[in-house]
Parts: sequence; structure tokens; C-alpha cells
Amino acid sequence: MTPEDLKYTDEHEWLSITEGSTVRVGITAYAQDQLGDVVFVELPEVGAAVEAGTPLGEVESTKSVSEIFAPVSGTVVAVNNALDDTPELINSDPYGEGWIVEINAVDVSALDELMDAAAYQELTEKE
Repeated sequence: MTPEDLKYTDEHEWLSITEGSTVRVGITAYAQDQLGDVVFVELPEVGAAVEAGTPLGEVESTKSVSEIFAPVSGTVVAVNNALDDTPELINSDPYGEGWIVEINAVDVSALDELMDAAAYQELTEKE
């Protein structure tokens, strides 16, 4: 299932605009399925500057460790601290309670360059 109202990256992150220029970021159901059981999430600090395309944290699973990439440039304004105690939220609810960070984007129009649900679905079918 690929929610229609989100934007997607080729690194398997999803984004939604929460308010103004703030975007919420998580990893897709496809990504968490490929990872397996998530056991640890390394989150950035609130206030950290992030640049699109660069790592902002990591997700560790029973299979591997994968970097989470910033889909937009900006400042981290919130992190999902619930993942400290229950990282498996990424597996059980990747598009809801399993969100990772919120970023105040420097340029919200950068989201126009990201994939919609149909394009992301096509990408995952090729992998």
C-alpha cells in the first residue's frame, strides 16, 4: 500500500507537509519490509541543520543498518522520541506512529521534484 497523499524519494523515504514549510519524514512500508524487524533508530538532534540527500540518521534492523537521508534541506524541528523505546513502530505503522523526523524545509517547492505514489509504486516494482 502506497498512500496517495505523500511524496516519495528513491531512497524510500516518504514526506508529508504538516504545517507551513514543515514536513514529516519516515521510511516507506516497502523499506521497512526490506529491512525486517527494526531494533534501533538513530535520530538527529532537534535544531540540527540537514541538507537534502545527506544522511540524517540510521535505522538498524535484525538484517542490516540503513541510513535515513534528508529528502529536503532545512532544520530538524521534531524527532519521534517514541522510537527510542519502541523502534518497531516503523514496522507496525510506517506512515503513522512510525514517523521519524519533522524538518522545517528551506524550500517547500523542492517537494515538487519528488515522486508521487504512482511513480514510487513503479520504482518498487522494478526492484
